[in-house]
Amino acid sequence: MEHNYRTDLWVDWCPGCGDFGILSAIQQSLAEIDKNPENYVMVSGIGCSAKTPHYVNVSGIHTLHGRGIPFATGIKLANPNLTVILDGGDGDILSIGAGHFVAAGRRNVDMTIIIHNNGVYGLTKGQASPTMPRGLKTKGLQRPNIYDSLNPVAVALSVGYTFVARAFAFDIKNTKDILVKAIKHKGTAVVDLLQPCPTYNDINTKEWYEKRIYYLDKDPTWDPIVRKADEEEVEKKYLQGIQKSLEWEEKIPLGIFYQNEFVPSYEERINNNIPTYFTDPPATSKICDGNGLPLARMDKIFSDRLIRK
Repeated sequence: MEHNYRTDLWVDWCPGCGDFGILSAIQQSLAEIDKNPENYVMVSGIGCSAKTPHYVNVSGIHTLHGRGIPFATGIKLANPNLTVILDGGDGDILSIGAGHFVAAGRRNVDMTIIIHNNGVYGLTKGQASPTMPRGLKTKGLQRPNIYDSLNPVAVALSVGYTFVARAFAFDIKNTKDILVKAIKHKGTAVVDLLQPCPTYNDINTKEWYEKRIYYLDKDPTWDPIVRKADEEEVEKKYLQGIQKSLEWEEKIPLGIFYQNEFVPSYEERINNNIPTYFTDPPATSKICDGNGLPLARMDKIFSDRLIRK
């Protein structure tokens, strides 16, 4: 296909923003997978990160704050043949959208969720987001943050996501490699993307992360993949993922924490009840005949009800 998935729009982010690295990694990952752009849909909510679909040459939907996951879920269920990617911020997905994030872990819809994690609400001038630790005071805050932080990786693992990973926005190649695996994964994949915000977060800077990050796959004994549908194997890989997710501050692991391909996707579960779901999904189902008349005849439905009464 040889698409680069880039648009000719002016990219409107602050200089030095981690969003640039994430955008480049997304474009490179789609180019490597090499599907027709019409087969992709990108969804976003509200925030700096929500501009990402504007700069990727695929179908995109800029939705409501915190509601990206239900939009993406609806798109995938309407047409399971599409590759759906949700791109949102830590505030968008883990605050107002937290309920949807938890519920999505139970469903395992075949889609990818990318979290731009910078610890602040960049679009609304630097308030503390759910991932900022308590007691931290950035230049965007008048006083230290009084809320405890969420751990996106630990939360994702605890609610059932079948692919959970973390990457760093300024390591574009590694981020691209992880995104390719996430997008190809059968089920819901979550990628926690550490993204410096040079405008409002002067603590978790590019240099701060570079002193602390390390790569899980550099350890030859690290294996996050569930190799067989066995309870003992699943528990072993799950618990090691949880343990690694708790590392922070002096050591921050990057890579895949957990991957399980044996859990049926939500679409497969639907197909068990509706055998024609994949071959005739709602988005391609006929709604009218050759004359333009609706196939669902309400007059017949009402007349049948009257006869039964």
